[in-house]
Amino acid sequence: MDGMGANSRLTVAAHALTWIGLYQRRGHEVATSEQIATSVNTNPVVIRRLLAQLRKAGLADSRRGAGAGWTLSRDLSAITLLDVYEAVEPGPVFALHPAPPDRECIVGRGIAPVLGAAYDGVETALRAELARTTLGDVLRDVLRDA
Repeated sequence: MDGMGANSRLTVAAHALTWIGLYQRRGHEVATSEQIATSVNTNPVVIRRLLAQLRKAGLADSRRGAGAGWTLSRDLSAITLLDVYEAVEPGPVFALHPAPPDRECIVGRGIAPVLGAAYDGVETALRAELARTTLGDVLRDVLRDA
C-alpha cells in the first residue's frame, strides 16, 4: 500500500473512521480525505484507497458533488476493530509456504499442518481481541487521555 506496511493498515483505517466519527459528532456532515490525511499525517490518496475498502465493507460512505466527502455508515459504537481489520486486511495473518516444501524431507513433509494449527490459534485469539473493542471505545479513551 505505497509506503505503508501491511501492519499499519488497520491502524490508519481505525484512525480515519474514528476521526470522521468525532468530526460528525461535532456537527459536520462530511469529512474530506485531505482533512483525514492531515490528522493521520499521510497522503490523501492513501486515505482514499483505504476508505474505498471501508466503503465496500459497509463502514464508510462517500458523497460526490458539492459538499463531497466521507461519512460513517454506522455509529462508532457499532464498528469493532475486527470489522475494520476484516475490511482492510484480507487473508490470514500468517501464510504457509508459497510453494509446497520438499515431501521427501521430514520437516518439509510435516511442518505445514503443525504451523497451520499454531497459526489458527493466533488468528482465533487476534479476532477475539479485536472484536472486544469498538471505535466508540477508541474515541472515548482518546478523549479521556487527551
